Amino acid sequence: MMMRRAGILAGVVCLASVVTGCSRKPEATVAGDGATVTAASSPGADLIIHGGPILTMEGETPAYAEAVVVSGGRIAFAGAAAEALQQKSAGTVVKDLAGKAMLPGFVDAHSHFINAPTLSRLVNVSPSPVGTGDTVAQIIAALQAWQAKATVPDGGWIMAWGYDDSMVQGGTLTKRELDAAFPNHKVMVLHVSLHGAVLNSKALEWAGVTRDTPTPEGGIIARGPDGKDPEGLLMETAFLPVFANLPQPSEDERLELLEPGQVMYAENGYTLANDGYTHVKDIRFLQKAGAQGRLFIDIVVLPGFSEMGEWLGKPEFPFGEWQNRLKLQGLKITQDGSVQGKTASYLEPLLTDGPQGQKRWHGNTTLPYEDFAELFDTGRKAGLQVFVHANGDGAIQQVIEAAEASGLKAGDDSRTIVIHSQMQHPEDIAKYVALGLTPTYFTNHAFFWGDVHRRNIGEERASFISPMKSAMDAGLKATNHSDFNVTPLDPLFMLWTSMARTTRSGHVLGPDQRIDAYRGLQALTINPAWEYREETRRGSIAPGKLADFVILSADPLKTPVDAIRDIEVVETIKEGKTIYLRD
Repeated sequence: MMMRRAGILAGVVCLASVVTGCSRKPEATVAGDGATVTAASSPGADLIIHGGPILTMEGETPAYAEAVVVSGGRIAFAGAAAEALQQKSAGTVVKDLAGKAMLPGFVDAHSHFINAPTLSRLVNVSPSPVGTGDTVAQIIAALQAWQAKATVPDGGWIMAWGYDDSMVQGGTLTKRELDAAFPNHKVMVLHVSLHGAVLNSKALEWAGVTRDTPTPEGGIIARGPDGKDPEGLLMETAFLPVFANLPQPSEDERLELLEPGQVMYAENGYTLANDGYTHVKDIRFLQKAGAQGRLFIDIVVLPGFSEMGEWLGKPEFPFGEWQNRLKLQGLKITQDGSVQGKTASYLEPLLTDGPQGQKRWHGNTTLPYEDFAELFDTGRKAGLQVFVHANGDGAIQQVIEAAEASGLKAGDDSRTIVIHSQMQHPEDIAKYVALGLTPTYFTNHAFFWGDVHRRNIGEERASFISPMKSAMDAGLKATNHSDFNVTPLDPLFMLWTSMARTTRSGHVLGPDQRIDAYRGLQALTINPAWEYREETRRGSIAPGKLADFVILSADPLKTPVDAIRDIEVVETIKEGKTIYLRD
């Protein structure tokens, strides 16, 4: 099976040509610079769209409008075509959908936007269907092909992303294979979870990781048979300082790469992107880019807990305010690792060995519970919206306990978000409801690693991964995300995984957690808008909201499940202006 648009992850530079000739930077308004919008701000119709199904995403059941009128970058009218066309004037542009479907622009619930601009400098070694990294030999071949093309000088860096040890056939990647192929370069191959990497000897030397380097609490340094020699794999807290010190392109280069980075989101129908763990240097970079008018989609960032002392209470880092299309949303805490990388925190031991061959492996938390609970409470008392990365049921239990200890309850409307919430137990759903915790799920796991989860945790536990239906039935405004660049941005593929829950092998993982197309679309539009306290401004098509739309080749509500992933994004409109148009 081939995945639609998998090729876009090979590099972002080529994407700049996709929108040649399109207007990318809306001129009429700047998203988020005003308060809640209740009506269109400018007289007269700038744009009228009709001629196809317009799914408004208003309400709990599907509703359609025949036409939409846009004025001043906002929706002035949504309803009957005859009434809309009466508002046409000499300067009005009339767009005929020609039977194609229009929805509100997709709202990214969780990804890592800051990685997008620099992907062109990294090699894609993901396993199929996203890449060709199914064996160590194929990974080495991809690295060699890129090095030959880029002509990296001796001593320079060769970097890759997408390495998935759970999918590699015939053995895992170590420094030995990298050293043999690249004796004169520093090589770093990022793990698909973004929580670690495999380094060759020169890169380990650069990172200061030696036989005598102690393994930090909450981290992994894979070691050889003698228990000392580093094998190349660094994960979690052992990797964080290495990642923070990676070489970066110049600021001018990064600023230029912002356009193709945003196009990656726009061509997938997103009008709002998320950066799920943002360092202070990257906040300042995005603030500068916004001040220069370089942002043409809206970006929500989550400053990370590891640098809290640098940003908390500082006037230069205001929270909850849109400035030049950028908003600091809340505190991000990472409390465990990845399920597929076996670095999550598990209440029961895995059925397979740990990442270093450990028996009865329970994984790790990032912070001891006491430190995590104190950090959670500090964020709450500072008036911040709290976002917690919790994959395993051990970490999820700690989130519940910290929320209870902090006095959190549903009536507070805290909108505390538990990112991934992968290994919830059925009884956790009611606790989320009582405490006001909201999950953002990752249903792509069912396809990409569902078979891996079945081996690692058993059929019963794996079947409740990302329990979207149970959560929505309980009234939670669950969202769905790609965790890009862990998996592709493609929201139609995400929709399909939430509806089909089919693994790579064709097994249906947790059939009772499959949802219908409308609920799946809620998790990609109005629910993530609510997650960001933006539900009065975006996420559905209604008068007063931003004129953010995505035009699709077919209506997902009228498409068979297996064909959902083949629906194409035809056009993306930001505040009435086209920012992506398919060739």
